[in-house]
Amino acid sequence: MHNATIFNAMAVSLATVTTAPAAGAQAQAPEVRFARQFSMGYRQFNLMEKHQLLEKHAKSAGIPDVKVKWATFNSPAAMNDALLSGSIDIVSGGVPVLLTIWAHTRGTFNAVEGIAAFSSQPILLNTRNPNIKTIADFAEPDKIALPAVKVSVQAIILQMAAAKRWGQANCAKLDAITVGMSPPDATVALLSGSGDITSNFSVPPFQYQQLQDPAIHTVLNSYDVFEGPHTFTVAWTSSQFRDKNSTLYKALIAAFEEATWAGMCKKPRGYGSKRQIEVDGRSGRGHRVRQGREMDLVPENTMRFAEFMHLAGTIKAKPTDWQELFFSDIHDLPGS
Repeated sequence: MHNATIFNAMAVSLATVTTAPAAGAQAQAPEVRFARQFSMGYRQFNLMEKHQLLEKHAKSAGIPDVKVKWATFNSPAAMNDALLSGSIDIVSGGVPVLLTIWAHTRGTFNAVEGIAAFSSQPILLNTRNPNIKTIADFAEPDKIALPAVKVSVQAIILQMAAAKRWGQANCAKLDAITVGMSPPDATVALLSGSGDITSNFSVPPFQYQQLQDPAIHTVLNSYDVFEGPHTFTVAWTSSQFRDKNSTLYKALIAAFEEATWAGMCKKPRGYGSKRQIEVDGRSGRGHRVRQGREMDLVPENTMRFAEFMHLAGTIKAKPTDWQELFFSDIHDLPGS
């Protein structure tokens, strides 16, 4: 089934549950706290914040006074810690970070699962070292900056690339030269040409900003590792939050769906190109097209991450399919 048809059907079903106040709706949580990182992979969150989409859908569902708070984290591991501690309700990040907390909480009273995917887009490993043409050329004293060592989506993809190059037993071959650093700080370090950071496995828009410097070139594209597209960012929450706030959770899904359509400009919601550029700030429409980003709630190639991480011993449990990794609200979508 075509994605447009699927999302149209999704929108109709969500409209049914959100147009009339639900019984007990006033008992829902009065505050929702979101966590995101530095990247264009969280653009649905940006649109939701700017246009107050969750507040809009919650009000339609009979919850008029929802307060929404937004926090930005440097580390994906810190976001998971915040979710488990109860200081954050909705978390977003790369698929490996979701898999890590899913495996850690599986079978517990507060199990964590995915809400939906946000985007499929390539991630680039860039370097200023002219002698590095492939990952086989990395050696001390080269240092690769990435958002989090061993657990970030960049770290896992680097391990996958190493496994393809040197075999599964050597998947961690390059881990020793990786350094945890936020994308903005890593970009400054890479472009400055000083210090130990010679390379950065980054995120949009920073990876494209880096390539504007003629001294920077790309060593690895994540789509080449996967031999095709893969989901980059996803959102997740705890089963406890979802179960206690069922009406609000439906409003959240509706807000995700509207933000996704608004960002893709595939469905008229009153959000034109001008507003897209406003939300993305420094990235204009032409730059966005060159990045080839696709906003989509459908999880794509998530099981490739799961299978590799389980084989590498990063997670002890592996979902049997992508539906086990995500709450049932999106199980009708053609994920993988």
